[in-house]
Order: sequence, then C-alpha cells, then structure tokens
Amino acid sequence: MPMYAFKGLSPSGKSVSGMKDADSPKTLRQLLRKDGVLVTSFELSKGGKAAKEQNRKKGGLSRDVDLGGLLGGVKKTEIAAFTRQMSTLLKSGIPLAEALGALVEQVTNIRFKTPLSEVRTNVNEGMSLADALAKHPKLFDELFVSMVRAGEIAGNLDEVLTRLADFLENAQKLKSKVQGAMIYPLVMVIVGAGIMAVLMIKVIPEITAMFTSQGKTLPWNTRLLIWSSSFLGKNILWITIGLIISIVLFLKWSRSKDGQPIWHRFVLGLPVLGQLVRTINVGRFARTLGTMLNAGVPMLRSLDTAKQIMGNVILQRAIDDAKKAVSEGESLAQTLKKSGQFPATMIHMVAVGERAGQLEQMLERVATTYEAEVDTKLGRFTALLEPLMLVFMGGAVSFIVFSILQPIMDLGQISGPK
Repeated sequence: MPMYAFKGLSPSGKSVSGMKDADSPKTLRQLLRKDGVLVTSFELSKGGKAAKEQNRKKGGLSRDVDLGGLLGGVKKTEIAAFTRQMSTLLKSGIPLAEALGALVEQVTNIRFKTPLSEVRTNVNEGMSLADALAKHPKLFDELFVSMVRAGEIAGNLDEVLTRLADFLENAQKLKSKVQGAMIYPLVMVIVGAGIMAVLMIKVIPEITAMFTSQGKTLPWNTRLLIWSSSFLGKNILWITIGLIISIVLFLKWSRSKDGQPIWHRFVLGLPVLGQLVRTINVGRFARTLGTMLNAGVPMLRSLDTAKQIMGNVILQRAIDDAKKAVSEGESLAQTLKKSGQFPATMIHMVAVGERAGQLEQMLERVATTYEAEVDTKLGRFTALLEPLMLVFMGGAVSFIVFSILQPIMDLGQISGPK
C-alpha cells in the first residue's frame, strides 16, 4: 500500500501535514475527510521519476518529499525491536505481509515508517523479503539481508529473525558499554583542559604581574610559567586553529589507505588499549560468524560479512587471508592461527568446534566469553586511566602553585634594595 505525504486544513482552519497509507489518492482524501481534514496537496513519499510523474498528473506538490536521505535518524534499537516483533508475529502464524502491515502501523518514527511501507508494498507485489530489505542498505546491512535470505530459503525465517534480534541487541549492549566507559575520561580531559586554559590566560597573568614589576631575577620555573601564560594568551586563537587542523589531518591520515594500517597496528600493540580493541573485535567477529552460520549462510559469505563488522584493518586482512585458505580446503582454526592476530583460546575453541561439527555453537560460546571479558578489560582500562589523568592534572596544578608561592615566600628579598 503506497504512503502519501499530505498537506491540508483542519476543521478550525489551521494548516496540517503528515503521512498516510492509502490505496489511491481518492482513498486518501476519503480517509482524511473522515478525520475532518481537507486535503490541499499530496504526493507519494517514495522517490523516483515514477512517483514524481504520478504526482504531477494528480496535481500534487511540485517537489518530491525524499525522506530516504534522513534515514540516519533511525536507531539500531528500533531496528532490533522491529526484528524481534516480526519474529514474534511470524511464530504466531501470522502471514508475512500481514505482519509487516501491523508493524508499519505501529512505527512512529516517520524515517523508519516510510521504508518499511515500501518493503511491505514490494512483498505484497511478490518480491522476497530479503530483496525488499536490500533496497534500503542504510537500514538493513548485508548481514541482515543475508540472514533473512537464508531464513526464507530454509523456511525458518522466524527462527532466523530471533537470532538476528539477539545479535543486534547484544551488539548494541556492547557498544553502549564501550561508549559509557569512555565518557568519564573524555569529560575529565575537556574539563581539565578548560580549567588549565582559564588559569593560564586569566588568573596567572594577574598574580605574576607583581613579580615582574619588582625587576628581580625570578626562579626558572616562575619565568617558564610567566612565558607560557603570555604565549598562550597572545596566541590562543592560532593555537586553537592549529590544534583543529592537526586533529583533522590526523583523522584523514588514520583513515587513508597508507595510514590506516600503520595506525591500527600501533593501536593493537598498546599495552592495555590494544588488548581491549582486540577483545572487542574478536567478540564481534565470533558473534557475527556464529549467528550467520547458524542461519544457514554459506561460510565464505559469512566470513566476508563478519570481516566488515570488525573495525581494525589488520584483523580484516587476517580474515581475508582466512577466507582464501578456507576456500582452498584448509580449516578455519589453522588459518586464524597463522595470522598471529587471534587469541590462542579462541583458536583452540574454534578447532574443537570444527572437529565436533559444532562450529556455530562454539563460535557463540567464544563470543559470550570475549564479550564478558570486555567488561573486565574496560574496567581495567578506566582504572588505569583515571589515576594517570589525576597525576597529570595534579602535577600541572602543583607546578603552577609552587611557581607562584616560591617568589611570594621570598617577597621581602625581591622587594628589598637592589
């Protein structure tokens, strides 16, 4: 059923607008008339030449309402909830098209409602659910579409959607844990930098002015403090611009073809942070691969999709090598071991799973193990970062206080006769 964007007048004469499902423009007017709305203009929400031509013929709005470009506003939690609800409806024996219609009606986010309505229309016209979802890659990635396609072929779409909902929810929980652990250190850095900037630019020049007016030689640390304060106060704008440019150039380099491998290898080699990054990526890889294999997706395609989930190019290259070796008949465990990038525990568990013919279940256990380990390593990382930041801030404040108090304690000598 098409979805229309409409504008009209309410019984009180106020302008109203919104979205409405209707079989035809005539049905749209009838439905809105029941609600007391007089339609003044309308158009199909689906973009493209056909929609534009149909709008012109029906006297709709002259411009196309393309909500597709706003799909970034759809949260992963909404997609996970949709997947879970779809699975529940299908398990209850409700036909696919009817289940899609029920979910479209209850979705409130228009940025999600519009593409779901198009998916429902395509399914009603005979298209498979996987093909209909593949038309919206910003919402439904390759992993989602591949699993749905495998579920449709195997005839267990409801079970596949349940596994997919579990996967999306676990991925969101892991992401929330990482983001939550990094918020406190980031806030401390920003607040600490702001306090230091205010001290150096506003407070210190007023306090140290009395020292410079005495004409006596000041201690080296006090002279360094005065020079730093003066330099920062005079060049704060240029320092800020230089800092922004440096950050932009670094980000550009770290994402470039040549710079990304260097940076990612450096991160993996860091004592605590590197172990955390590796554990997060290993957990994601195992969870994705296990979920897709469980859904019946072929190994090579599952490896290719699982590789995209990993955020480190060094580990992605290791998966590429593993994919080539597996296609030639080698075991997954041996190829991962050769790369030297994956933990021995994971490799051993994968090897056991391959020998027992239970690779999917073993990968799920690997994912559960390493996701639990993320909590431990996140706690260890933040426990190490907090005292380091306090020591740094305390050292900076101590230097400032000592540099100011040292001449004050010797104030009589400074203000005496030359």
